Amino acid sequence: MNRLLLDTGPIVALLDKADPAHERVRDSLPRTPVTLVTTCAVMTESMFFLQELPQGPEQLAGFMGASCVERVDIFAPAGLETCSRLMRTYADTPMDFADATLVLAATMLNLPDILTLDERGFRTYRFGRKQAFRLFLQDA
Repeated sequence: MNRLLLDTGPIVALLDKADPAHERVRDSLPRTPVTLVTTCAVMTESMFFLQELPQGPEQLAGFMGASCVERVDIFAPAGLETCSRLMRTYADTPMDFADATLVLAATMLNLPDILTLDERGFRTYRFGRKQAFRLFLQDA
């Protein structure tokens, strides 16, 4: 594995030492070099959750500026359409916009591996032609 999708939960847990999942995420990060792949929607959602943490926004900016984090832009009209369709399809799970962007990124990059705390969602969601995700924290 040389690339790993990155969801909001692990970012927040990693940067907030008081988060209940902090140690689990920190200790589970790959020991070998890996490129973390995320979306602008995930970064926005993470910034929201970290805004009250002292130095939270600064820590997030530093983390996102690290060379090991790659960002996928899905904000073109076709990407937004796809995300809205995914959110409607998975409304019963439910799927938020950040999750939809990760599903779209997985499809675009054919990347099944994801670092997430949202086991229910990402066990349900499918990308590409009905491919299941491999949940790094849960399946390792």
